[in-house]
Amino acid sequence: MSQTSVPRGSALANKQFSKALSAMAVRQPTPMTALTGPMPTHDGAMRKLKQQSTTEMPIVRVDELSKGPGDVVQIDCAHVVKLRPVMGDANAEGKGAALKYSSKDITLDMATIPVSAGGKMTQQRTPHSMRLNALAQLKRGIPAFRWQRCLAFLAGARGKQDGTDWVLPLASDAEFADMMVNAIKAPTYNRHWVVNGSSLTQGGAQLASVATTDALKLSHLDEFAAIWDEMTVRMAPIMIPGDPAAGDDPIKGVMYHDSLAWDALLTDTTATGNLRKFEAEAMQRAKYGELGKHPLFSGAPIFWNGILHRKMQYAIRHDASDLVKHITAANRLTATETDVTVAAGLSTTHQVATSIFLGAQALAVVSGGNQTSEETYSLLEARTNFERNLELAGEIMGVEEKLRWSLPNADGELEPTDFGVAVINSVVRKRNV
Repeated sequence: MSQTSVPRGSALANKQFSKALSAMAVRQPTPMTALTGPMPTHDGAMRKLKQQSTTEMPIVRVDELSKGPGDVVQIDCAHVVKLRPVMGDANAEGKGAALKYSSKDITLDMATIPVSAGGKMTQQRTPHSMRLNALAQLKRGIPAFRWQRCLAFLAGARGKQDGTDWVLPLASDAEFADMMVNAIKAPTYNRHWVVNGSSLTQGGAQLASVATTDALKLSHLDEFAAIWDEMTVRMAPIMIPGDPAAGDDPIKGVMYHDSLAWDALLTDTTATGNLRKFEAEAMQRAKYGELGKHPLFSGAPIFWNGILHRKMQYAIRHDASDLVKHITAANRLTATETDVTVAAGLSTTHQVATSIFLGAQALAVVSGGNQTSEETYSLLEARTNFERNLELAGEIMGVEEKLRWSLPNADGELEPTDFGVAVINSVVRKRNV
């Protein structure tokens, strides 16, 4: 009885492995999945037309380009207009508030991550399947690469941390800009704060004056929550699926902290610090509806003043005397970037760490499909050296970019604004390992 055979290297085999790779990459436990809302099943005709996920979560996924050719997608933002009532019998005709929109084009490109599976003798010397081992490496590397690009966009910088867990190279690498595809932009002035003693100072210029005592404390979390409430250009809260209290008691957002900044929070012994209460609040909120099942509430987060706080897997840090792009108060309406030099007083013992606050619509993740399927991730293979050596590669058809719009401020001026992301810089003590 004949059996269907799918030889290695056939188009069908590659398609099956591409689907497996895509499923594994999407399910990898990186924050990208937890921060992305579901695709709409009804309503939202425009979102559905554009294959765009819900806009109540930090990451907006756009799959429009996976349905056909093209390398540019447009995302629109409707401004919140200032309404004015007309009273009594006064003529209201022609006095309606004008609707205003901002648009943003995001360019799609492809990234390929190759892995050598060795030659015939390499395979002969090991009992392991080199093909499956290479696939496992891509399963780890592809999500890491995409999340690291996300962090660089959200933080407005790549930082100095590097190692085997970093797939995205340093900004000094000659190919870094090509790997990012879309340009990294420093935080807008109205979305950037630096720890300054017991307070938060707006704007990155404060980096020139940071001291070793400017560590992140629990009181700074309270301060930022108060700032969020008073923002002129408000940040939209997130709405996690399964949260019945999202309307009455919204979650302002999720703040990801550098691991050393997280350690500073855990060891904060100031009189106003009460970490156990922060942790208890997280457990209490997780009891609402189905929130306890959501990955954002897994592990040991802390929750206070409407903000969920979590530890970040990768670190975006700067050393003393580094040049960091920032936007000054004078340039807030143009978003022109200039360099600020991190205070030399940090010496070699301390660094500047980055905490990232994410509200709704912080980042766009655009995905496309390859020529043979609609899969964002594809597995490629090539044999060289007279078919004796095997090389595999994971192909990513997708990009990310921070969402920034020019929105009217308190004076009615259009101010470039990172819509759903804010950055807090603090000082951390280095650990030598």
